[in-house]
Amino acid sequence: MLITSLPNIRYLTGFSGSSALLFVSARDVHLITDFRYQTQATDEAADVASVRIESTSLWTGLWALLASAVGLKSLGFESSHLVHRDFQRLLEQGERWNWRPTSELVEGLRAQKDAEEVSRIREAGAIAMAALGVTLEAVRVGMTELQLCGVLERCLRDAGSDAHPFPPIVASGPRSALPHARASTRPIAPGDFLLLDFGASTAGYCSDVTRTVVVSHADGRQRETYNAVRDANQVARLGVHAGMRGREGDALARAVLDARGFGEQFGHGLGHGIGLQVHEAPRLSRVAEEVLPVGSVVTIEPGVYVPEWGGVRIEDDIHLGADGPELLTYFTRELLVLA
Repeated sequence: MLITSLPNIRYLTGFSGSSALLFVSARDVHLITDFRYQTQATDEAADVASVRIESTSLWTGLWALLASAVGLKSLGFESSHLVHRDFQRLLEQGERWNWRPTSELVEGLRAQKDAEEVSRIREAGAIAMAALGVTLEAVRVGMTELQLCGVLERCLRDAGSDAHPFPPIVASGPRSALPHARASTRPIAPGDFLLLDFGASTAGYCSDVTRTVVVSHADGRQRETYNAVRDANQVARLGVHAGMRGREGDALARAVLDARGFGEQFGHGLGHGIGLQVHEAPRLSRVAEEVLPVGSVVTIEPGVYVPEWGGVRIEDDIHLGADGPELLTYFTRELLVLA
């Protein structure tokens, strides 16, 4: 099988570079990369793969490798990750072999985390929590979302994050109703909801956290909305477990919000898997039929979004162990009203 997805290559070999092909057979594992990663590939992957450094094209190296292999007839490729240009290479330069599409074979393995992977995600969660605490202390009326986003990004680095798994979301006031808002030049004002959605990374593994606070003072409507989302988060993070279907986990939080009259304002799924990528298998949504596997790590992120008014989301990371759900993110879920 030919592996072209970089996160899948990292999962199988440990190689974290930005240019590689991986060929896996019943007998061998071959990692093909370029001169920039000669030392890195040897350090990270040589224990599990034969490293081949190509001076021209990774595909040239692949064809040479396959030509020297004995008995190869049918080869799989990752249909979800191969761009059309590279698919044409298989048809034209790799025509002597029978190429068969596969879908999410490695992703299925990645959904179940071992103890070391869970430990890395837990550490990434702790980094995120530390950064959030410092960031909230820096919030001031009049600073822009972009300025606060810069503070958050610096705090994540200071706390030990080796990357930003995704651009942090910092949204205030009515913009907090945008589930994937980009930080803007809007100044933070008294009475605003302030939503921060961000993650940390350690050894390639991610955390994904959201907290919503209020600046200066909170009114009754804000408290009612916040409490509904907090309760939905609590019911789901205590009730979700390995062996249930993703839609069943989603229904735990959705039932709480439906009962409070907020069901129509919860438009996305409850959560998703995290690991080497911030969005990976399994999923928790109204249409997710897949069973949540033992060992998976998922987000629990119910939200309520009211256009032109504001929104609340509270997101935590949960390890679905054999003995039940384990919370990996411990920052308070009580409503914080920043002075």
